Amino acid sequence: MAFECPFCNRVLSSRSAYSQHVKRCSENYDSSSSSSSGEIQNEFDIIMPEQDDNNEDNRNNEIIYISDDEPMFSSRSNETSDIMQVEIDERPQNIDNLTFEEHASIQYEEPASREPEFETEESKFESNETESESDETESEFNKTEFESDKTDNESNESEESESAEEETETIPKFPNNTYSDLMTLIIQHNLNNKAGNAIICFFNKHSNLPTSPLPKNIEQGKKLMDRMKLINLLNKEKTNNNRNYNKQYTSNWWARTEKTLPTSSYLLSIILYSDASTTDSLGKNTLHPIFVTIGNIITWRRNKSDVKQLLAYLPIIKAKDDTQKIFEEHKNIVRRTFHKSLKFLLSPLYDDNGIELELNNSIFWCFPRISMIISDWPEVCTFALTYKSTKSNYPCHFCLVSKEDLSNINLNSNQIEPRSHNNMKLYYKNNTGKNVSIENVRNFFWSVPNINIYAATVPDRMHHLDLGLFQHQLNFTKILINKQCGKSVIDEMNRRVKLIPRYKDLKSFPNGFLHLTLLTASEYRSLMKIMIFIVDELYKDSGSPNFIKNNKITEVYLKWNKMYLLSRKENYEESDVTLLQKSINEWAKLFIELFKEHSKSELQFPKLHSWVFHICSSIREFGAINGYTTETYESLHKDYVKKPYKLTNKKEIEKQIMKIIRRKAIITESSSKEIPKTPIALKYSKKLYEFCIQNAEIYIQTRMNDPDLEKEMKLGFEKFLECLDAYLDFYDRKLSEHEEIDMIFHIYGGVTLKFGSIMRATNKFHKKPIFSNIAVEMNADEIFEYTSDNGVCFAQVLLITEIIMNYEEPMHLALVQWYDFTSSVNPYLYECPLLEKTNIFNLIEIEAINDIIHIIPRFIDNNEFLVNKFLF
Repeated sequence: MAFECPFCNRVLSSRSAYSQHVKRCSENYDSSSSSSSGEIQNEFDIIMPEQDDNNEDNRNNEIIYISDDEPMFSSRSNETSDIMQVEIDERPQNIDNLTFEEHASIQYEEPASREPEFETEESKFESNETESESDETESEFNKTEFESDKTDNESNESEESESAEEETETIPKFPNNTYSDLMTLIIQHNLNNKAGNAIICFFNKHSNLPTSPLPKNIEQGKKLMDRMKLINLLNKEKTNNNRNYNKQYTSNWWARTEKTLPTSSYLLSIILYSDASTTDSLGKNTLHPIFVTIGNIITWRRNKSDVKQLLAYLPIIKAKDDTQKIFEEHKNIVRRTFHKSLKFLLSPLYDDNGIELELNNSIFWCFPRISMIISDWPEVCTFALTYKSTKSNYPCHFCLVSKEDLSNINLNSNQIEPRSHNNMKLYYKNNTGKNVSIENVRNFFWSVPNINIYAATVPDRMHHLDLGLFQHQLNFTKILINKQCGKSVIDEMNRRVKLIPRYKDLKSFPNGFLHLTLLTASEYRSLMKIMIFIVDELYKDSGSPNFIKNNKITEVYLKWNKMYLLSRKENYEESDVTLLQKSINEWAKLFIELFKEHSKSELQFPKLHSWVFHICSSIREFGAINGYTTETYESLHKDYVKKPYKLTNKKEIEKQIMKIIRRKAIITESSSKEIPKTPIALKYSKKLYEFCIQNAEIYIQTRMNDPDLEKEMKLGFEKFLECLDAYLDFYDRKLSEHEEIDMIFHIYGGVTLKFGSIMRATNKFHKKPIFSNIAVEMNADEIFEYTSDNGVCFAQVLLITEIIMNYEEPMHLALVQWYDFTSSVNPYLYECPLLEKTNIFNLIEIEAINDIIHIIPRFIDNNEFLVNKFLF
């Protein structure tokens, strides 16, 4: 049964929601009736945001068309607009600022203040006292309505209660834990029905239970799962009132879109991602998945794979042969099919009445709006229907910049005309789309409210930087050096890459990188972190004209690293955005100066232009870059395409895959449990040596004569007794007294520290020696006695030992060799601490070690080292 509001014509599906909504509407209508129509209109003009061209176009057309004969969205009636206008005037001041968690924890309560950046003139809102009174009234009303609804439900058999009961009956759960565990086993291990039925027979035969808790067969269990309802997995976050650019709800798009919604409603941000993927290693078959996630969820949580859901597989139009594939008619069919599919999938989101969303047993009135599209460059062009060729006259999907100006970083805002729905529709209607490099196909998103598809297809850092501009910079560096210095210097680069010490989460290149023709984004990021140390003092400068000095090469990589680190910030204030833009400009200027003549296109790269001119505006529009990167989406192709495809019988593939994915989601949801976090205790790895104090000198001498022992461990054994004597003397003991103490030494190859990192000191770890470098935070009373990096000193671990004594707690120690700054006048190089090894050795407590760090030797000096500050 449907219930229509007599004030705003909104249709609600439940009696309770209808009662609450009518009460609020009547109060708003009554309170506004005393005001003159002129006053209302003035308030409306102030409260409503400045609409972009797209929104104005949508409001002025009563019916908006996706094609000439298919209407899509109807505008609201005048009566509805008038009531909405009054509702917006009555809107509480910081309802726009609530995040999803606050929406879920507060049932229609209206806060008293509003974030300054989002508010309009204070004179247009009611006083705090009036709001407080209305909150109390509404709270009492909600309680009364709930009780009356309860009475109605007990006394009357309404249609909706009957439908609710029917729905409850048709949405089952696992009848018991044994049943659930069986289906978890089947789904997680991808067992076929035959294997599952064998497990059921085995269980029933040996369990000796009068009634089996399992299904009759696996087919029955899967049918039960197909009828199950997935629980909402949204994660929410509370926010403070300090607006900056981090999560999406702090962005300009969010603030502007929320103001177009009626009062007491909430914005539900929809983020889309799509990319075609091959289903097998041969690449013969392809699927085109489109994923959806919610922008209201906190960024770090949203970047987890389980917060992204497969929406559908888009149809793929195949050509009969290669000849047909290049025909423009075939290409247009592919484009129209893509946008028609999007219309079919997304049109239900734009119901004028919004949707009822249940969170934490409360129902909220939400309006879904597509905020942005995340994809790589070819897919972006498919969404925007711009030319995919980088050689087209206007290749940028953000603006109308000519290809000749793509490498011109001195353009001002007056020289760049942004693309919008209005100007692109005008070219389309006049059949002059070729003049601005757009396809002759009507764009679905021209009809969608609150989105500019050309700005919403945001620059993706992984494709723009990792696989794009950094790849170019690396290739041009090799070309430049080879032309100036010859192949021998390129070989030296390759040798240095091989010698880079290993570090956690850092890809190593034991055979160099020159032989690698296709690198992954992860490998490019690893090279990004070390390249400045590779090109450091790589070649000597020449006096010949136009010779690029070595320090210019190191400078461009330093500027790149600073820019890249800024792009990974989680939170941006306006000053941070300005700093990022300045950093981008400095890098781009030097990049163009060094490599323009080595590029066949003279660096006319759309990615270079969009990164320089559009990334900062995207941050202001949609929040921090980390919220719209494809890094976490790429791995989903394995779980949503490749693995499920292998489990199908290759008939009705998409239907089978959707069922497989849905079952996995049910198992994941039903088996997810919170694991209590406990502190990580010191945990040693393999024990290498063991000896006691009585034969320590003889044992150590024997170890030092071992030819297979690395120089670091030999040095550790050499200094061991001396350092032990000094350590025990600090605790008022003498080494001569050890004969009365049963002291046993265990030497280990590694230990897990309290913060989870693994510190190692071993001759062979994956066939190579590794002796970790560490950071030790100095005590407050010692910090001025040493040169340090913000209170942190550095050392290399030579031995890891546990000393066991009678009647005392074991001692957990590491024998270290200390680093010191090479100069107190110039302690940094490339903004990294410049160190040298000292002849100072100590045993220190493992608990005092702050972190494992990455120290890289300078290849021009035997005793100079740089602390890698470019890890991210």
